[in-house]
Amino acid sequence: MKVLFATAELSPLVRVGGLAAAAAGLVDELRRLDIDVEIALPDYFGLSLVDEEVVDLDVVAWAAPARARRGRTADGIDVTLIDVPGIGRSHPYLQPDGQGWNDNDDRFFRFSVAVAALAQLRRPDVLHLNDWHTASTLAHLATPIPTMLTIHTLGYQGRANAGWLRALPHHRDAFEQFGDVNPLAGAIRLADVVVAVSPTYAREILTPEGGFGLDGLLSDRGRALVGIRNGIDTEAWDPSTDVHLTARYGLADMVGKHDDKVALREELGLADQPGPLAVVVTRLTDQKGVDLIVPLLGLLDRMPCQVAVLGDGDAHLAAALAEAAAARPDRVAFVRGYDEALAHRLFAGGDLFLMPSRFEPCGLAQMQAMRYGTLPVVTDVGGLHDTVVDVDADPARGTGITAARATGIDLLDAWHRAVRAHGNRARRDAMRRRGMAADWSWREPALAHIEHYRRIATH
Repeated sequence: MKVLFATAELSPLVRVGGLAAAAAGLVDELRRLDIDVEIALPDYFGLSLVDEEVVDLDVVAWAAPARARRGRTADGIDVTLIDVPGIGRSHPYLQPDGQGWNDNDDRFFRFSVAVAALAQLRRPDVLHLNDWHTASTLAHLATPIPTMLTIHTLGYQGRANAGWLRALPHHRDAFEQFGDVNPLAGAIRLADVVVAVSPTYAREILTPEGGFGLDGLLSDRGRALVGIRNGIDTEAWDPSTDVHLTARYGLADMVGKHDDKVALREELGLADQPGPLAVVVTRLTDQKGVDLIVPLLGLLDRMPCQVAVLGDGDAHLAAALAEAAAARPDRVAFVRGYDEALAHRLFAGGDLFLMPSRFEPCGLAQMQAMRYGTLPVVTDVGGLHDTVVDVDADPARGTGITAARATGIDLLDAWHRAVRAHGNRARRDAMRRRGMAADWSWREPALAHIEHYRRIATH
C-alpha cells in the first residue's frame, strides 16, 4: 500500500510542537509494517538530500514555480521536500519577534496546491493530510483520492479571507465557513476518515466547549470521525539505554533513577532535601496550565517538594518562573528554552511530572514521563484521560494523579495527593511499574491507521 503523507512538521527536521514527533513516530512505524510512505514536507530550509530526484510540479500560476525534491537527509530520513514561492523561512510559522508571518495563508495554500499536484502524479492508495497546513489540498484534486485527515489541534484552522475562495477550483462550498475560507473545515467535510489524536479528544471536539466552532460539522461526520491515541518513540525514550542520563535503569533495577535525581539536583542547583522533585517540560502557555503552576510555587515552603521547569513560550510566564526560581533557588529551578538532553534528564531524575493542561488532544510528555517511572499529575482531559489512571480512583490500575478541572484549587489538591502517594513506597513503586510496563509505542496506533487506510482505499 502506498501512502502520501503531507505534514508541516517532521521531527527532527522541522520541530515546533507535538505534530513533528507524532508525524515522525507514526511514519516510522508504518514503514516498519511495510507501508510505502512518501512524506511531503515544506522545503523551509533548503536541506541537502542524498540521491536526490527532482520533479517539477504542474500547478496553477499563483502557486508556481513548484518542485519536489525526494531523497535522504544526512540522518537517513527518506523525505520529499516541496518548494513553492514563500515557503522557505527561518521558522515555519513565526517571525523573529514571535508574531506569525503575515503571508502564512499564501504559503500553506501554495504548499497544498503542490501536494495535490504530487498526489496526482504519484496516485497513492491513500492521501494522509495533517492539520490545516495541508487541508486545502482537497480543493485542488480533480480526481478524488481516498483521504485521511488527522486533527492534531482543532484550535488552529487556517482561516483566511473569503477572497481565497476564487483560488479554489473544486469544492468551494466545503471550504466556506462563517464567511471565511476555512481549510480545516473543508477537509473535515471532504476526507473519507477524520482522525483525532486520542479517543477522548474525538469526543471533546463534538462539544461547543471543545469544538472551536466546528463541533456541529464534526458531529455531522458521524462514524467517519475516529479517535486514535498517539504513541512515543520507545527507543529514544528508554531509561535503560538513554545516553543522556548519568545512570541508566529499568524495571528490574531502579537504583539508577535515584542517582539521576541526585545528579539533576546538582546540575540545577537544587538542595538535597527530603521529598519529591516535580518536573515540568512544556511550552509556556496557558493551554498547558503553566499559569496554574506559577502561583503554587509560593507554597513550596509548606510542601515537601521541589520543582524544575524547562520550557519557552509566553514572556510573562517565563518572567514569573524566573522570579520564582530566584526567590527560592533551593526549591525552584527554571531553564528557558528547549534542551532535548535536559528533557531526558528531567524525566529520569524527576519523581512527579506536572501537566495541568486546559485541553490536550493527546500529549506525549505524560507517556514519556511514565516510561521513566515519573508519576504524572495531569488534568482529566483529552489524551491525558486516555493514558493516566488516577491511583485514588483505581488503586489497582493507577499510574498517576488526575485533577478534575484546570483550576488552581484542583491542581493543588492533585499535587498534594501525588506527594502523599510518592511518600508511600509500596504505592509509588506499584504506580511506577504499571506506567513503565505499559506499551506506549506506535505499534497499536499504526495498526489502527492501517485498518482505516485499507477500508477507505477499497471503499
